[in-house]
Amino acid sequence: MQAFLRRNLNWFLVASFALLLLQDIFGTNGVLAMRRTQLQAKEVQEEIERLNEENQKLQNRVQHLKTDPATLEGIARDEMHLKRPGEYVFPIQPKAGASNPQPADPTKHP
Repeated sequence: MQAFLRRNLNWFLVASFALLLLQDIFGTNGVLAMRRTQLQAKEVQEEIERLNEENQKLQNRVQHLKTDPATLEGIARDEMHLKRPGEYVFPIQPKAGASNPQPADPTKHP
């Protein structure tokens, strides 16, 4: 048995090294898995940055709504179809074939 081991020791070492190398590259915690995890972390970080930017825009919008009367008036006129006393509103009908027609007076709908 010892003679067999001495004759084939180099082959056992080469095979062991090859198996360890394959494990380091393709294993659960190998190079490929680490690269995949790094890419996922980068994507998550980009999503966090995008959400932070969106959050900042929404916070600015809230601040404008709290402090700027012109912003509130614009919303009241555009979205709620309100007007000041003494003003007249002339609704413009969308062209035939236009998508998403907006009603001129939302109180007329059920």
